[in-house]
Amino acid sequence: MDPRALRKLVESISKTVKSFKKYEVECLIILFYDLVERADVRLDNVGLDRVAFRTILHGLFGMTDDKLLNRVFFAFDKDSDNCINVNEWVKGLSVFLRGTLEEKLKFCFEVYYLNGDDGCISEEEIFDLLKNSLYQQSPEEETDEGIKELVDITLKKMDYDNDGKISFADFEKAVKEDRLMMEVLGQCLPKSEICLAFEALAFRHIDTS
Repeated sequence: MDPRALRKLVESISKTVKSFKKYEVECLIILFYDLVERADVRLDNVGLDRVAFRTILHGLFGMTDDKLLNRVFFAFDKDSDNCINVNEWVKGLSVFLRGTLEEKLKFCFEVYYLNGDDGCISEEEIFDLLKNSLYQQSPEEETDEGIKELVDITLKKMDYDNDGKISFADFEKAVKEDRLMMEVLGQCLPKSEICLAFEALAFRHIDTS
């Protein structure tokens, strides 16, 4: 990328993403274009499609749950054009790597809550997510009855207004009482040690020549 264009892009993104220093934003931009080039994505806009992005989540962040990888893609893709652009890449990574509890709460809820009109995670969605999460841990078939019991337990712990679904207020309260509830429906954030390793790799060197 042309150095002048790169500096301009760094300045622009740094105005909206405060968790990274400017040189870190620059490193992430350079990495993004390197990944796009290696992925050989053929899109009208420069960016990462779902397949390329899932490969990155798997390879760089150790995330392997196919169902949730798709949802993470949609959570990054703020303009819903089926392509992760450089701004979405840096903003998404700011949550992954440096996000506050509130930012991570909102991100996880957005991943879990994918459909519907009322802004809540339905009982059916909880069932599907738990079934998927259990399968990732052990491919042995779990009975629907066993999963339904887990759904009931989850609702008892998280459904504070007893309406049979989990609102963001429910989710936020449950996680603040017990941080382990953050990803109770499946992994949608990379582990902290992987984030540290990624930062060490991404920010170790910068070359804008």
